Amino acid sequence: MATLGGPAHALTVLDDHSRFNLCLKALPNQKGQSVQQALTETFRLYGLPNSMIMDNGPPWGGEPAYPYTTLTMWLIRLNVGVSHSRPYHPQTMGKDERFHGTLSRELLEARQWRDLFDLEQAFERYRQQYNFIRPHEALSLEVPASRYQVSLRSFPETLPPIEYDPGVTVRKVQGKGEISFRGKTVKVGQAFHGYPVGLKATSTDGIFEVLFCRQTICQINLREP
Repeated sequence: MATLGGPAHALTVLDDHSRFNLCLKALPNQKGQSVQQALTETFRLYGLPNSMIMDNGPPWGGEPAYPYTTLTMWLIRLNVGVSHSRPYHPQTMGKDERFHGTLSRELLEARQWRDLFDLEQAFERYRQQYNFIRPHEALSLEVPASRYQVSLRSFPETLPPIEYDPGVTVRKVQGKGEISFRGKTVKVGQAFHGYPVGLKATSTDGIFEVLFCRQTICQINLREP
């Protein structure tokens, strides 16, 4: 979308159970740093989610084989499970897509906006109405605030250390997003460059899970040439 003062991008975060809108921000760009700052403010207020599903565009996703980015790596370090919607299947995030469609029809298409501050004020008024006043059909005409519960997991101002369980083999990710393991060079993703990942044997001989913190980011098969 555009304002008279320049471009604007809507960042939204919805609770899957209650449809409560935790974040509706007008950002000047879609860069990871801007999104991370907005998410930090949201997590400080509402706590950390157990998991998040997101689309595949920047700054959330990369190429299909290596979907993790600097932003999603930060979420994983917060012990937030990260998953991406199926490419070209927006219905995977149907609740968020529906919210964006309603937001566009009822607010964004109604008028022009002077600048980000003007749009941000309108977003906050809309968010209050959506969460606390407007009944939701999927909630038996209750409002989202009646179903939402704040997370018990508080946001840590300092990222926790990266640790792995005993028995997990640790490798540092090199410059091209690769690790060396048992004579093979395996790509795990550029986002993890400089960080340690863990390799854990599965129940299938020769197949290992590659972990970053507590999340499996890929699998490797040593039986493949």
